[in-house]
Amino acid sequence: MANVLIIGGGIIGLSSAYYLQKAGHQVTVLDKGDMLDSCSYGNAGMIVPSHFIPLATPGMVSQGIKWMFNSKSPFYVKPSLNPDLIKWGLKFLKKANADHVEHSAVPLTELSLLSKKLYEDLSAEPGFDFDLVEKGILMFYKTEKAAEEEAHLAEKGRELGLDMAVLSADECKQLQPKLALDVLGAVHYRCDAHLSPNKLMAALIKYLKTAGVKLLSNTEVTKIESKEGKVTGVIAANQKFTADEYIIAGGSWSPAIAKLLKINVLLMPGKGYSFNVTDDSDTMQIPALLAEARVAITPMNGGLRYGGTMELDAINSRINMNRVKGIVESVPKYFPELQPAVPEQKDIWFGFRPSSADGLPYIGKSKHYSNLTIATGHGMMGLSLGAATGLLTSEIISGKATTIDIKAFAPDRS
Repeated sequence: MANVLIIGGGIIGLSSAYYLQKAGHQVTVLDKGDMLDSCSYGNAGMIVPSHFIPLATPGMVSQGIKWMFNSKSPFYVKPSLNPDLIKWGLKFLKKANADHVEHSAVPLTELSLLSKKLYEDLSAEPGFDFDLVEKGILMFYKTEKAAEEEAHLAEKGRELGLDMAVLSADECKQLQPKLALDVLGAVHYRCDAHLSPNKLMAALIKYLKTAGVKLLSNTEVTKIESKEGKVTGVIAANQKFTADEYIIAGGSWSPAIAKLLKINVLLMPGKGYSFNVTDDSDTMQIPALLAEARVAITPMNGGLRYGGTMELDAINSRINMNRVKGIVESVPKYFPELQPAVPEQKDIWFGFRPSSADGLPYIGKSKHYSNLTIATGHGMMGLSLGAATGLLTSEIISGKATTIDIKAFAPDRS
């Protein structure tokens, strides 16, 4: 059994630690923060096999250009001469074609369905109560254009074996009679689910500590040593850590970590915002996605969590209130009686989604170092794909055949 060092204590790092420990490995996790407020905590908690279309799509290019000029839009790329952003943008443009979408659908679906099954298994384990609810997700739309696009996606989803149904406004109303609607209809992604990310992360941390996994917070990696194609040690917080196998699972910080080894992991941080509103009225019981507004709403912990936006920029601590207002203002257009107030700045959570240029995660061995595995780049689906990525990472390090084919996720793909 191997001694494994994981850099990154978000959902990917902790899920990898969980499955590695179960496989009998000795595991240490290093994280630059306190492991209590990563991107894994503030997300919408959605498990989404329905999301088999990568970010890089033909329509996203023209739509993205239009959104660039709207300060409240759901997607924004801050213009910059940053060479990484330019490289990312060129690859995004190269991959934004129908062939890429077609070739990505099966591997993304397989990864998502594996993850959902693993979350179901995990929720049955003692100590893992994280409010997993399998009522699906409703993708609401207001325009004929969105209705047509969503119906087409639902048809593709059914071809992939996913349970999806196109509903009229009346059929939506029957599912949640208390929720006032102003929509044309919705696609019910019955294959999807949701959970409480805060409870999941707390349960993972508690289990790992009890199981003897070393979790070292506020331990930022500053140097990585290597020799003859192998990683030989990691310097963090003035200590040296050595292991047999190393994993980079640092989310949006992964490119900076990889650069310590002179390798390039092409990612851009996509800032997203969320905020919680106490709501015990039970009017919304099924999570909602707002098609045109790109907003997510999830019933969670006795309230509703609102989230959205994708702001590609360097990692920073700025809160763009216009984007938060964009989320707030979109909600009553779909649900007239849901009128969240603009939250105070202190109540707004933000995090950075590690977004690969082609919309697929990186999962696999690095071709540069024989004992280095990379597990990052999940974009908005880090939580959704966390369990599957953890299992696959454990299988890679254990030298086992992986449960699904991971060629599409190769870290060194072109």
